[in-house]
Amino acid sequence: MDIQHLVDRLEELLNTGKHVPFTGQTVIEEQRALELIDQMRISIPEEIEKAKRVLRERDRVMAQANEEAARIRELAREKSETLIQRDSITQAAQARASSIIEQSRREADTIRGEADQYVMDVLTDLEDALTRTLTVVKNGIAHVKRESVGRGPTLSQQSASLETPTTLDTTAEPMEIERVSGRRE
Repeated sequence: MDIQHLVDRLEELLNTGKHVPFTGQTVIEEQRALELIDQMRISIPEEIEKAKRVLRERDRVMAQANEEAARIRELAREKSETLIQRDSITQAAQARASSIIEQSRREADTIRGEADQYVMDVLTDLEDALTRTLTVVKNGIAHVKRESVGRGPTLSQQSASLETPTTLDTTAEPMEIERVSGRRE
């Protein structure tokens, strides 16, 4: 029987008892009071045992909740470490990619500079060769003219002397050659 129910019955017994006038005493049925007290003695250990069971259950639930909380904390820590590692790997890869791109740009600039220098060297050599060839041609023309002067002027020599300059103009500015890029843009 529930202890609360027994207390309610004891209270009811006291309320239904006869009050002695001008005193604070109440007359109750002794037999019914003793029965209720006996039932309380039986019920109280039962109630205490129920309370102990509730406390044990509470402790078990608390232990289980603590284990679950620890497991969740560990999972969260592992997840955060994974995310941190993934983030640091991503940052390292981005830094490496930037470094490779910058190195490629520097190498491309160096190659362009070397290619431009090579073109300048080739064109300078070509200009020198053309200048020497032009000098040889002019010397040949002058030689032919000197030999033909002794034989008398011919019509072709007279027209050639009017059209061909006798000296090479080396002070004139060289013409700029437009660079043609083979790169795809």
